Amino acid sequence: MQNYNLTKDRIEFIDSRFYTTQSGLYVPSVTTILDAYPKDASYFKWLKDVGSDADSIRDEAGRRGSTVHELTERYDSGEEVTMLNEYGKPQFKILEWAMFERYVEFSRTHQPIIDMMEVHMVSESLGFAGTLDRVLTIKNKTMLVDIKTSNSIYPSYWLQLAAYNELLKEGGGKVDQVGILWLNAKTRTNGKGNVIQGYGWQLVTRSMSDVAKDWQLFKATYKLWSSINDEMKPRNISYQLKHKK
Repeated sequence: MQNYNLTKDRIEFIDSRFYTTQSGLYVPSVTTILDAYPKDASYFKWLKDVGSDADSIRDEAGRRGSTVHELTERYDSGEEVTMLNEYGKPQFKILEWAMFERYVEFSRTHQPIIDMMEVHMVSESLGFAGTLDRVLTIKNKTMLVDIKTSNSIYPSYWLQLAAYNELLKEGGGKVDQVGILWLNAKTRTNGKGNVIQGYGWQLVTRSMSDVAKDWQLFKATYKLWSSINDEMKPRNISYQLKHKK
């Protein structure tokens, strides 16, 4: 997050992994807390395989995910989203656009009712915050949905949704299920029966009884994170807008 302070000719940055409560306190994001969740063997094998490229691969994956999220939000807001700019040049990478088109297919095929979209929720009592991608109603079921563009669905994702569900409940909301709309799935066919999927995308759901178990795991992870980062605070970095010798 950045703030342009024109009276001081300064740009001030607050670490986006923290949120501010109404009383002015800082609380960590859910994804920050989940940094403490144990990595499995496949993660360390991946690190070994990619070596020094790990940081750039991670950063590119994060950038791609942010781009796809922005495209879906613009689309759901009613904006016409175009691949080409005013000069006829592509604005996005092919994989980004492919994932966005998978979202469009999901939206057109199943016509979910969007109850909430990209909502920031902060809780001083829970001690964390997060941004909910979507709360959707599909086939008379209300669902908390997170959009993912990763190569796999990792266990920590379910803990993330369990924490978001607690934020939602504190705000008076209630859902029947949680789910991950995976836009990088290995699926090659449309779903049959109650399965919601298409070519390259899939809505993977989780029962509320499993969400309750995930919530217990998240709380344990939060306890571990807090013990390691007891004095952790957001970095507040500022740059001047003008300089003169």
